[in-house]
Amino acid sequence: MITKLFPYMNFDGQGQEAAHFYANVLGATLTGLTTYGEANAGSMEGIPEEAKDLVMNAQIDLPNGEYFMISDVPPGMGMSFQKGNNLSMTLTLDDQAEARMIFGKLAEGGMVSMDLQETFWSTLYGSCIDRFGIEWQISVEPVNNT
Repeated sequence: MITKLFPYMNFDGQGQEAAHFYANVLGATLTGLTTYGEANAGSMEGIPEEAKDLVMNAQIDLPNGEYFMISDVPPGMGMSFQKGNNLSMTLTLDDQAEARMIFGKLAEGGMVSMDLQETFWSTLYGSCIDRFGIEWQISVEPVNNT
């Protein structure tokens, strides 16, 4: 089942400034900001050193309960930043089979940026650009049975 759908904005090294700016302008709360250097227990394996202070993930919680995310596009990671076309949609699900099915359909006729795989933040994560040029990030959260 789809549990969340939210916009994800990407920046070219201005993620921290943008996160604070949007939180202030929108009367929102910056509930978390992690740099590439802080993520994954500080391991920079596969990440360029110049990306250590860039935003890997920031969440801005709006007063109405909605939220959006912000990230910097790290240099040399195979992704390219294009101002004005730096928004993606993130779809969070609670079922891996459904995530694989949706990912496959979105990627059909498009391009896979990152194959579905387990990451330190998700049991299954991948990204693709659909045939209409929209980037989708698909993520599966473990079901909380507590």
